Amino acid sequence: MSSVDVMQETGAKTPAPRQRRLTVARALNEAIHQEMATDSSVVVLGEDVAKIGGVWSTTVGLLDAFGPARVRDTPISESGFIGAAVGMAAVGLRPVVELMFVDFVGVCMNSIYSLAAKQRFFSGGQVTCPMVLMTSVGGGYSDGGQHSQTLYATFGHLPGLKVVVPSNAYDAKGLLASAIRDDDPVVFMFHKGVQGLGWLGTVPRAATHVPEEAYLVPLGKAAVTREGSDVTLVGLGLTVHHAIDAADQLQKEGISCEIIDLRSIAPLDRETIRASVRKTGRLVAVDDDYMSYGIGGEVIASVCEDASITLKATPRRLSFPDIPIPFSPVLEQGVLPNSEKLVALARQAVLEK
Repeated sequence: MSSVDVMQETGAKTPAPRQRRLTVARALNEAIHQEMATDSSVVVLGEDVAKIGGVWSTTVGLLDAFGPARVRDTPISESGFIGAAVGMAAVGLRPVVELMFVDFVGVCMNSIYSLAAKQRFFSGGQVTCPMVLMTSVGGGYSDGGQHSQTLYATFGHLPGLKVVVPSNAYDAKGLLASAIRDDDPVVFMFHKGVQGLGWLGTVPRAATHVPEEAYLVPLGKAAVTREGSDVTLVGLGLTVHHAIDAADQLQKEGISCEIIDLRSIAPLDRETIRASVRKTGRLVAVDDDYMSYGIGGEVIASVCEDASITLKATPRRLSFPDIPIPFSPVLEQGVLPNSEKLVALARQAVLEK
């Protein structure tokens, strides 16, 4: 008789299921493992993804498990291997291709924008592009303007692409599984600040319980991370954690914050945003992409275009200023969005007459 049977027979409480806390990196790795195990059309390629297991630890162990035919290190030619991934997707494979830094997108943009994003449209729906482009985003650790951008809006602006930005390990695994199974190209952007690699200064809160079994988190559906009544804070990726820290501080001042985690920006879940602001009447959007023409502006526009919403205060946004990202730690930290800046904006919104 097992210990569980004994507990049930004697009326003792059954112990709660074991909680597995994984980092985002480990959750992404597990999602790829499971999808490759169940679908032989899933392949992985990119720089250092095979022998090393990826600079961001997303592909550790895949080479040993699935062999070099399905897990391939590529030359340093983003235009070459991302173009190859588009071709693989066109003939029935499901490539997961890693662009080491999103900043490198300039050399392979044609393959993404002119080919992957438009393949279904140009073929009249006859040829799909079930491809996932994984890439790291974000600064905060002095890697300079060539390795520290987020560029969310750059991809979100392009029709034909789905764009995903997880803030925690649970969402990361489920969103990546959904992305791999999707028949359209998905740009999967993981922020280094939530990845779980200690040298990047990871937010501990991003490591969460992750079930061992495979599961899906739907693309295009935002999450209400915290319910509140006074002001809505909308973020994605790392900035969700800025919002949580800001909400904790504001709660001490008697200000109740509702937090929306976008999770996807294409599709953008405008209705969840609107429903929240319809309740609170106030909105602060925060992201760490450049401010002009960015996600914050799109979130605000989504609310202002809805005549059924009565605003109690002017919507506000916190983003990265329209300047190259400084290398200097002092200068970089001075311009990055953070919880203190978010607290100030939310407080202004609540106090506005």
